Amino acid sequence: MKRVVSISLGSSKRDHQVEAEFLGEKFRIERIGTDGDMGRMISLIRELDGKVDAFGLGGMDLYIRVGSRRYLLRDAARIVRAARLTPIVDGGGLKDTLERRVIDFLDREGIVEFRGKRVLLVSAVDRFGMAEALDAVGADLICGDLIFGLGIPVPIRSLRKFQRVAYLAAPLVRLLPFKLLYPTGKEQEKIDNRYQRYYEEAEIIAGDFLFIRRYLPPELPGKIIITNTVTSADVEELGRRRLKTLITTTPEFHGRSFGTNVMEGVLLTLSGKRAEEVTPEDYNRLLDQLDFKPRIVNLN
Repeated sequence: MKRVVSISLGSSKRDHQVEAEFLGEKFRIERIGTDGDMGRMISLIRELDGKVDAFGLGGMDLYIRVGSRRYLLRDAARIVRAARLTPIVDGGGLKDTLERRVIDFLDREGIVEFRGKRVLLVSAVDRFGMAEALDAVGADLICGDLIFGLGIPVPIRSLRKFQRVAYLAAPLVRLLPFKLLYPTGKEQEKIDNRYQRYYEEAEIIAGDFLFIRRYLPPELPGKIIITNTVTSADVEELGRRRLKTLITTTPEFHGRSFGTNVMEGVLLTLSGKRAEEVTPEDYNRLLDQLDFKPRIVNLN
């Protein structure tokens, strides 16, 4: 049995494991949260290195991605060095393939009408593929990177403007401690309503779930959320907040949709290639074979 383990900087309260089969291969998939303790992440990776088939890096990214450029985060580089034998992925390969496909699928099938709709993408550097796909289907895209990542209440109101800002900021932002850029550990359990107005003006909210939840208003009637990595408790919470529809880009396993980092670990293992050898075409070929479809939950 293949084993893929996501070592996450996030809360251990979200830990989960499941067994599943993909293309005839049995997998044990696990998620282990370290409550914001980067030292524990490194220790776990060293302990499991060579004993599992792939690591997923959860709760943080390896890179800031803008167009074809990648900027390695300084904190992530420390963690990656701990894995000498087992490949480690952060989900970026699936964000650039699966999530583009999901937006195209939702638009093509008429499940979500994007053209002219205000779509708040909480972090475009985290999901540049989704940002490009939303722009391509005619969404009125609002990138929240300055708001939610740096605490600067300035929405970036087009993909073109986002790229200009990101190319200037990314070389400096990559050097910041990751905890300043993204909620980790117990910070993931807090909800702050200071940016409520940006949620209210959007018709669709997209991106990383913990980023979305960090500033989620008490009520968002009629809104659509496109995300992943939600638990059954998250689904109930969104229902109480009167959202209309939840769409996760990764499929559901026993009431849980795993993160892109976990599923990229699965696809990397299925590919039989080294992490640096896998191409977007490889991922798309495997996705065609797996026939993943987004999970759609009508909440209200």
